[in-house]
Amino acid sequence: MLWSCIRSSMRVTTKAPCRVDLAGATLDIWPLYLFHQHSVTVNFAVDRYTSCIATTRDDGAVSLCSRDLRVEEKFASYTHLRAAKRLKLPLLGYLVRFFAPELALQEKGIHLESDSEAPAGAGISGSSALMIAVASALNKLTGSRYKLDKLREIVQNVEAQVIRVPTGAQDYFPAMYGGVSAIELSPAGVTRSALPVQASELNQRFVLAYTGAPRNSGINNWEVMKAYIDGDQAVQRNFDRIASVSNRMRNALSNNDWQAAGSLMREDWSNRKKNIPGITTPLIDEMIAAAARVGSTGAKVCGAGGGGCVVFLVEPRAKEKTARALEATGAQVLDAKVAPKGVQVS
Repeated sequence: MLWSCIRSSMRVTTKAPCRVDLAGATLDIWPLYLFHQHSVTVNFAVDRYTSCIATTRDDGAVSLCSRDLRVEEKFASYTHLRAAKRLKLPLLGYLVRFFAPELALQEKGIHLESDSEAPAGAGISGSSALMIAVASALNKLTGSRYKLDKLREIVQNVEAQVIRVPTGAQDYFPAMYGGVSAIELSPAGVTRSALPVQASELNQRFVLAYTGAPRNSGINNWEVMKAYIDGDQAVQRNFDRIASVSNRMRNALSNNDWQAAGSLMREDWSNRKKNIPGITTPLIDEMIAAAARVGSTGAKVCGAGGGGCVVFLVEPRAKEKTARALEATGAQVLDAKVAPKGVQVS
């Protein structure tokens, strides 16, 4: 393995949680949120973690390794990394490129080893959480001292470089802060407010299930965004409704009105399905119908849809029945709870 020959002088470890979005997804992509008053996205962090180990090397080389993907690559120097036209691990490689000047000044190479507990293409923001974990490790390792909000701006821009379409802002905040959040989006910028929801209460009321089929959020979101910018009035009206739902969802959670929250999830999903063909699948429809029969009050796909995970709101007494009904459809129910803390650096 690449790391067997490393002579290290400094090591930083980080981990950051993934997220589940409840309402307002895609509104967080610039400039869509500027076209609606009081745009907000509501989400919460889950204890499916991404992690990073960053270790300096005395030989000036760059080695990258993803445990979950079982992929690794090595470059003789930062110059070789910058010259590479294609990377096997672009999220890691692009972030190292950004921090490379500081590392080069220290005359150190680096070994990055990443891991993720999110299933492939799950729609729970595994890539964005991983970028927060990796960037936090590199920020510490290089002594760059970027504040967390600035680090979010950096990783959002770097992710756009990687996927080559606009990226949203909401995915990074659960990884940064944990808990339940309202991501407020306005001409003044993007800010996060913690919502007064008890983690123990929410843990009793949600089920997270993986369809087994990955999705491509960059492509799905770009198609919706392009339709909006090109003047598709149906898409624009749907986003008016989605923006209204997300504000009401924020109020429902703040007031612990779980009946309203379930109803709003159904409304959000209904409007979202109208935006783009393929956002749902026969299995997703079957999962939502099966859960509704045993007590689910609301459901929606996580992220951009087309596969990945589906989140369900349930009455506490119906949580186990819902999980069994979902497993009967062939879905994988994930063991997940609210993650109270964001990125941790040691």
